[in-house]
Amino acid sequence: MSRISSSPLASKTTTSTAMRIVPKALLCAAIGFALASCSNNTSNDKTLNLYNWDEYMPQEVLDDFERETGITVNYVTFDSNEEMYDTLKASDDANQYDLAIPSSYYVDKMSKEGLLQELDQSKISNFKNLDISFTDTTVDPGNKYSIPYVWSSTGLVIDGAFIDYSAANSWNDLWNPEYKGQIMLMDDMRDVFGMTLLSLGYSVNSRNPDEIEAAYNKLTTLMPNVKGVNSDDELVSYFEGDVNIGMAWNGEAVMANDEGMSTLIYKYPTEGAVLWMDNLVIPKNAKNVDAAHQFIDYLLLPENAKIISEEVGYAAPNTGARALMSNEVKNHPTIYPSKEVIAQGEFLADVGDEALKLYEQYWEKLTANF
Repeated sequence: MSRISSSPLASKTTTSTAMRIVPKALLCAAIGFALASCSNNTSNDKTLNLYNWDEYMPQEVLDDFERETGITVNYVTFDSNEEMYDTLKASDDANQYDLAIPSSYYVDKMSKEGLLQELDQSKISNFKNLDISFTDTTVDPGNKYSIPYVWSSTGLVIDGAFIDYSAANSWNDLWNPEYKGQIMLMDDMRDVFGMTLLSLGYSVNSRNPDEIEAAYNKLTTLMPNVKGVNSDDELVSYFEGDVNIGMAWNGEAVMANDEGMSTLIYKYPTEGAVLWMDNLVIPKNAKNVDAAHQFIDYLLLPENAKIISEEVGYAAPNTGARALMSNEVKNHPTIYPSKEVIAQGEFLADVGDEALKLYEQYWEKLTANF
C-alpha cells in the first residue's frame, strides 16, 4: 500500500538522493538507457537492492545504515502490492531485489507461490523487540518468511471546514446523497472492497462470490458520490478543496495535520476499520541475503523503529520503539487506537486466487471511468 504520497503533504518524509526514491522508468531515462535494459540492481555485494513503497523509509535510517555497514542501499519504488507482486514474480537471476515490503495478505500469497526465501532467525537478534501481537500470525506462522515493519488502518477522513465531523461515523455514511461528487476513494482494491464488505456486515477477507458481488453492486451505487479514485496524491485533493470526505490511511491523515491541515479528521468507522500490516521479506532471487538480514535487524532496533514510525505516520509493531516515544505520540488515538477499536476492525489476509480474480474483475469494471 502506497503510504506517503510524493506531494506537498509528504515534505517530512525522505528526500531523493542518488538512486533512492526514483521510479524505474525515470531512472532509466536519466542515465540514458532503454527501459528494457535498465537494471533495478547491481551485483556489487556491498549493495542492498530495496524494493519499497514511495517515501516509506526515512533517509536518516538509510544513511546511518550505510555509514555503519558500508552497504549502499539502492532504493527502488512501487505504487501497489499488485505492481510489486508482478515485478517479483517476473524477476530472474539478472534482475532481482534483496528486500521488499509487501502487505501481509501478499506475504501469504507469495510464500505459498515460492516467491520468498525463508528467513534465518539466528541473524535477526532484534526480533525480540517486536510486540507479540504482531508476530506468529496466521498469515505467516512463526515468521518464517516475514518481519513486521509498520501496521495501520484505513478509515474515514472528513474535512471539518465543509462537513460536520459528527455527521459521518460509519462507512455507510459515504452513501449519503448529500456527498454527491465530494468523495475520494483510494486506488486500492482490497481497501475499497474491504470497507464495503464491512458496511454489509461481511468479512474484509470474504471469499464468498455472493458477498463479493453484493459489495460490487453496492459500490456501483456509491459512484455518483465519488469525485475520484486515487492513492498517490489523495489528500492534496482535500487541500485544494476538490473533495471533503472519503477514506484514507491513518498515517496520511496524521501527515496532513502535521502539514497544517488542522480541519482534516480521521475516524475509525462504527463497523470497524480495515487493518493492515506491511512486512519485510527476502525475495526468492535475492543475492545479498546477508545484507538483507543485516538491514532487517537494523530496522528492528528500537531507536530506528521509532524514527520510522514518527516520520511516516504509522504505528510501530515494536515495543522497544514505543517505550522511547513521547506520551503524545504513543497515545495518539489516530496512530495507536485502543484495543477495543483494533478488535472491532479486521486485518487483510490472502483470499486465494479464485476470489482474487473475482475482486479484480469487479474492480476493473468499477474503475473503468476513472
